[in-house]
Amino acid sequence: MKWLSDKTIDRLREAAETPDLTGTPYRIIRKIARGGMGAVFLAEDSRLDRRVAIKITDAPDPSGELARRLSREARIIARLEHPGIAPVHDAGALEDGRVFYVMKHVEGDRLDEHVKKISSLSDRLRIFQKVCEAVSFAHASGVLHRDLKPANIMVGQFGEALVMDWGVAKILSDFEEQNENDSIDHERKAGDTAHGTVVGTRGYMAAEQAAGANDDLDERADVYALGAVLYFLLTDRAPSDARPRQLKPDIPRAIEAVCLKAMSASRDERYPGAREMLADVTRFLDGLPVMAYRESALERASRWAARNRFLLVLILAYLLMRIILLLVLGR
Repeated sequence: MKWLSDKTIDRLREAAETPDLTGTPYRIIRKIARGGMGAVFLAEDSRLDRRVAIKITDAPDPSGELARRLSREARIIARLEHPGIAPVHDAGALEDGRVFYVMKHVEGDRLDEHVKKISSLSDRLRIFQKVCEAVSFAHASGVLHRDLKPANIMVGQFGEALVMDWGVAKILSDFEEQNENDSIDHERKAGDTAHGTVVGTRGYMAAEQAAGANDDLDERADVYALGAVLYFLLTDRAPSDARPRQLKPDIPRAIEAVCLKAMSASRDERYPGAREMLADVTRFLDGLPVMAYRESALERASRWAARNRFLLVLILAYLLMRIILLLVLGR
C-alpha cells in the first residue's frame, strides 16, 4: 500500500474545501482566512481584472442560519461606506446553495502583526485615529461592531487602517425605530444575538458584553474595545480581564488616562462614543490638553514648551545675543 504524504493530503483537503464558483465571474486563487461563519478566499474578478476577497459559508447549514447571518453582515457593511471599512462589491449564492459576498481585498497586515514594524508612539496613535474614525462612522450609522481587536484591523501598504469582520455587529434599537422600512432592521430578531449569549473576544469585551447583556449594549461597549486596542498599541500586549490602573512608566500620563477612561469598568465613566475618544487622542497628538487627564502646573508648562519649541529657541537666542552685547559694550 502506498501512503500519501502530508503535503499531498493537505492539497487534497484544500481542493475539497475550495468552493465551486461556476456561474460567477470569480476564480479562487487561495484561502486567506477562516472565521466563525465561513472562509475568506483571495479571488480574481474576471469582469474588472482585479483581485477581491470572497467570504463564503462552508459549514453545514441545514437551518439556513449561517446564510442569513452572512447576508446580514454583507448588507451591514454595504451601508457603511467609509474609507476605513472595506466595501462590499457583490453578493449572491453558489449553485450548491452556499451564500457569499465579495469585498475589497486589502493588501497589508493585521494590526497585531503590523505593530511590530512601528516603534513611534505618534505613528501608532495615527493608525488608531483612523480606526476610531471608522468606528465613529459606524456608530453614527446605528451599528456596533462588538468584536474590535487588533486581529480585526488591517493596515494597508500606504498606512490606511480598515476595520474588518462585522459578523457579530449589532443594529442599535433606536436606529431601528427611525428606519422601519430597512430590510436589515426587520431581520434583527432572526440575525442578532440572543440576550444572554456572549459574543466578542476575551480581554476586549466590556463587562456588560461579557455578561451577555446584548439588548442593553450601546456605543460604550465598542469604546471599551477601542480602549483595549489602544492598550495593546501602548504596551505591546493584549489586555487581561483585570482592569488596569496604570500601564507603563514611559507612557505619557495623558494618553494613559485616555486609555484607562475608555476601559473603565463602569460604562458611565467611559467616553460616550468613539467620536469623543477620537477627539481626545487628536488633542494629545496636537499637544493640547486631553479631557481625560487633569494636568499639574509643571505638566502644563512642559507641554507648552514642547508645542512652542521654536519660539523658545528664538527667545533664548535673543536673550543670549543681548547678554553678549551687554558684555561686549560693558568692557
